[in-house]
Amino acid sequence: MSRKRSLHALAFFAAAALMALPSGAADYDAGPSDYTSVLPTLQPGDTLHLAAGTYNDLLNISGLNGSEGAWITITGPESGDPAVIMADPGPCCNTIEITDSSYVVIRNLTVDGGMVDGAFGLSAKDGTSNLVHTITVESCLFVNHDTSQQNVAISTKTPTWGWIIRGNTIDGAGTGMYLGNSDGTCPFVGGLIEGNYITDTIGYNMQIKWQQPRPSVEGMPTDPQRTIIRHNVFVKNDRASEDGDRPNLLVGGFPDSGPGAQDLYEIYGNFFYHNPRESLMQASGRVAVHDNVFVDVAGTAVLMQDHDLPLKLAWVYNNTIFAAGRGISVAAADEGAAVVGNLVFSDDPVSAGSADVRDNMTDAAGNAATYVANPSLVLGEMDFYPLAGQCQGTALDLSLFASNTDYDRDFNGTSKGSFAFRGAYAGEGENPGWQLDAGPKGELPPVIPDEDAETPVEDPGTEPVPDSSVDAPVDTAADVQADHPFDFVDEFTEEDGEKGCGCAVAR
Repeated sequence: MSRKRSLHALAFFAAAALMALPSGAADYDAGPSDYTSVLPTLQPGDTLHLAAGTYNDLLNISGLNGSEGAWITITGPESGDPAVIMADPGPCCNTIEITDSSYVVIRNLTVDGGMVDGAFGLSAKDGTSNLVHTITVESCLFVNHDTSQQNVAISTKTPTWGWIIRGNTIDGAGTGMYLGNSDGTCPFVGGLIEGNYITDTIGYNMQIKWQQPRPSVEGMPTDPQRTIIRHNVFVKNDRASEDGDRPNLLVGGFPDSGPGAQDLYEIYGNFFYHNPRESLMQASGRVAVHDNVFVDVAGTAVLMQDHDLPLKLAWVYNNTIFAAGRGISVAAADEGAAVVGNLVFSDDPVSAGSADVRDNMTDAAGNAATYVANPSLVLGEMDFYPLAGQCQGTALDLSLFASNTDYDRDFNGTSKGSFAFRGAYAGEGENPGWQLDAGPKGELPPVIPDEDAETPVEDPGTEPVPDSSVDAPVDTAADVQADHPFDFVDEFTEEDGEKGCGCAVAR
């Protein structure tokens, strides 16, 4: 059984196992007047239902530890009026602060920063003194966190692992997600970041920081991990950054040796739109980027090069790029680089030196209408699905990438079939999938179990892949281990999002 298919099976069995709650689990209802008294009493398997209303006393998640089969869930209403957690106007603290907690789900909340400078939306901080891991943040709305580039919607400043950040909207922030610390001391390990919509940030939509050698933290995985960034929508506007231009997404590298050195980032199925001064995505370390759509960038759409740590391995395949100053730029990588099967509409499509560059289809942006349905810059109208008989060639040899999660699925989550198509879509004619637009990508492609698979046995330290069609979270997001690791490195020495309540600014 293949590695990829066995991971799909793991997801299915793990999700099914979690449908049954432990016998001692309890449901609690609370509102703005009494939630702070109920919150500290939650036990493994419990669910706290927060009523619609405005919550002014913050949400401090401290000392709450569920377990693999019994997560603690804190949720607002699934529909109707929201439960709105308001920032402290002082500010005394971050709006949701997580301390010494694990196996906790935070779901269906609106987190309103109130334009309070220095109040982060959701935070886990204080380095190795704060043991936080295996957290799910799902279907939440973060608004009004953009008083400055230093304000962050979701921030981790403690060594942590196993986070699932899924289906959230971040609308207006200094930085949407800031995961890790600028000095490399707080690694973000083995996460799943999927189905989020991040828009109108001053700086990054999202960044994951580079990593020093792993600190000694109880329970932190030491075997190779993957962080997957998939099916997200990253949108920027023309608002000027305050202390340097920023790409939509930036990811930083892993340690040179020891635990973490063979970690992996996989970035696929995402839509990146608009950056007037920087790249849409920047990376170094070891990384695979496939089946994404990149549109409208003054600089380079996909930029991979040395920065905090060297570029070691760079795989860029089956992406569609339109209206970019440069399509793909890949520097020398000690462990190899490959640029394969991309569809690039740019006057400067690919610059990749000694990389394995093959079977790409390129042309000027002005000629794109010959190949795809509607090569527009207008959200809600653009459509880069191939016209009949276009964007095809001899079958791509993607065997180099076969260990990548969903390497054989296109932007819509559809099978690539015979691997004949260039770009992010494996089809022609009318696009059966999501319309590229300002908003979440929509229903995520489900993880389909292998019907022929035997009951899987987990590798040491691995965890199941979350099935986005199942409400209950699986054990952790550090589920996707790799035969081929990758990682990502930052482009800047000055740092965003370092402040937060109770944190000194680190430069």
